[in-house]
Amino acid sequence: MNRIVFFSMLALTITACSSVDNKHAVGGFKYAKTSEAKKLIMPEGMDAPNKHPDFQVSNEINHNGPIGKYLDVRAPSLVLPVAASSRVIAGSEDAIVWFDKILEDRELLTFIELALTNELLSAEVGLNAVEGETGVYESDWFNSESESGWIFKSIDSSESIRYRYQLFAKPHGRSVSLQVSLIDYMKTDLKGGSKSINPIDQQRAEMAMVNEIINQVDYMYRLEQREIRVLRANKQMVVIGENPEAEPAYIIEMDMDYLWSNLPVFFEKHGFVITDLNETKKIYYVDFARPDISIWDKLWGDAVPIVDISDAKYQFVLTKIDNQTALTIYDANANVLPIETLNRIFDVMEPGLAFRDVY
Repeated sequence: MNRIVFFSMLALTITACSSVDNKHAVGGFKYAKTSEAKKLIMPEGMDAPNKHPDFQVSNEINHNGPIGKYLDVRAPSLVLPVAASSRVIAGSEDAIVWFDKILEDRELLTFIELALTNELLSAEVGLNAVEGETGVYESDWFNSESESGWIFKSIDSSESIRYRYQLFAKPHGRSVSLQVSLIDYMKTDLKGGSKSINPIDQQRAEMAMVNEIINQVDYMYRLEQREIRVLRANKQMVVIGENPEAEPAYIIEMDMDYLWSNLPVFFEKHGFVITDLNETKKIYYVDFARPDISIWDKLWGDAVPIVDISDAKYQFVLTKIDNQTALTIYDANANVLPIETLNRIFDVMEPGLAFRDVY
């Protein structure tokens, strides 16, 4: 008998917990019925106490908003720009995100359109271009159901949503915005059916959808990076050749701006310290000091390969050659390092300049 009572109480407890409304405030709401205090009237001959304007509560507010238990206390939804080179406009309450170009061999607008298509395919929802409008799409219905019961399940409610997606590319094509808006809504539960949604739930739904697409863009970027790593692992990215002035140089199969932004990683790892730079002429001025390697680094295999050159000042100069970049190294007297030196240190420079162990 005691066991039956125990399980009955447990069932009631679970039911009570599941019925808690996490949307609205809980507790006492006496303040909602409290009238505003009357203005203080001072007797004749007495001075009123000082009032500081910083503590003045204005009555010019929306008195038609929810009060007490009807107040929605959920945290505000935010667009989360987790994908590389994604950003939001500060202070914006719209479900909109901007993407900036990071893949030079891909058209950004096409890439974002593909991410949008892939996201809806994963949800098994159709996507249709809006006739007569450029960069505007609408989804088929996203459907969700809420069930209850253990052995015999029943549908308590069903919800269906359709979205509009607007893509806008700036004229230079290196920035694209994506805005998501809810255009159709239907809900059916035990209370009946409705085609209206409150503004807070609408905003949360729009924010959630744009965040799903951002996650898809981030996933596709990661796939691209993986493919690049595989290509670099199986491809000779660095060879010895000549710069446009016919001087010995490393020829690197990499965009010059990309190599310029990543060279500090190479310097830090191999004992170079940047002392100055000229971004316009693409020159790094560095000091080289041979790194100290402890016996423990050697034992544990953590020793960094040493660039076999003298401790001195050097200049690393980048020059664009078609889709490649020439890296010419000069000493402090502006003398180019000879091809014999480039060959001697090639086994260290090649994997370092290809960034095989970094990306």
